[in-house]
Amino acid sequence: IMSSKGRNLAEVRNLLQSCNGFSSEQTKQFYDSEEETYDFVDTLAFRAPHQLIDLLVANFSGDRGTVWVLDVACSTGLVAKLMFKLGFRNFVEVDCSERMLEEAAKTKLYQEPQQALLGTEPLPAQTGTFDLVILVGGLGVGFAPVSVIRELCDAAKPGGLICLARGNHSSAEKEFGTNLEGELQLLEDGGLWSRVAVQKVERYMLDPQVEMELPSVLSFLTFVFPNKRLWQREGRTLCERLGGAVC
Repeated sequence: IMSSKGRNLAEVRNLLQSCNGFSSEQTKQFYDSEEETYDFVDTLAFRAPHQLIDLLVANFSGDRGTVWVLDVACSTGLVAKLMFKLGFRNFVEVDCSERMLEEAAKTKLYQEPQQALLGTEPLPAQTGTFDLVILVGGLGVGFAPVSVIRELCDAAKPGGLICLARGNHSSAEKEFGTNLEGELQLLEDGGLWSRVAVQKVERYMLDPQVEMELPSVLSFLTFVFPNKRLWQREGRTLCERLGGAVC
């Protein structure tokens, strides 16, 4: 298998193995590197964006031409390109990598590029602004931490959808997934959102280490309760609503 830039699967495997154990700052430096590009997505047959967008459109009934989409960890802009073909028109991009923001800007689909290293820097989005908040592949070990979930929720409008897709293909990622599930459930128990759909996909890209396809990707689609703003007007934070147990 060969990418458009000429990397075969073995070369991609070596490239990604060199990133094992990276911190989020090291991951940022990797994507900012002039020597490295994101062309290996084609080599790995990375399908998670397509699968999450399919799940999204199956659960979305709004006006695609007027809603605002926050594409977090936008990379080269694949999510926006897929959604544009389906009638969505308004996109704002966020990524930790200046190089990826430049690549995404080449699509001419995004209106406001925003750079932030999530978990270290706050999500650059106004509260209650976006109808759809999407994060594909940027949530995990060496990327955005579990704590970012609350910021994604804050960025969504009441009634907005938050869509997440991530792999669960290593012991470290499985532990991350357990912590993520706990956070998602905590927010649901606190009345901040409810879950609309969860999909487990058995094949979402080729495994660059063992030359077989990875076992699963977890796709979450969540709905922010319409009364979220009522809680804000009452001055009650999530911490106060949960009795300070996790604050």
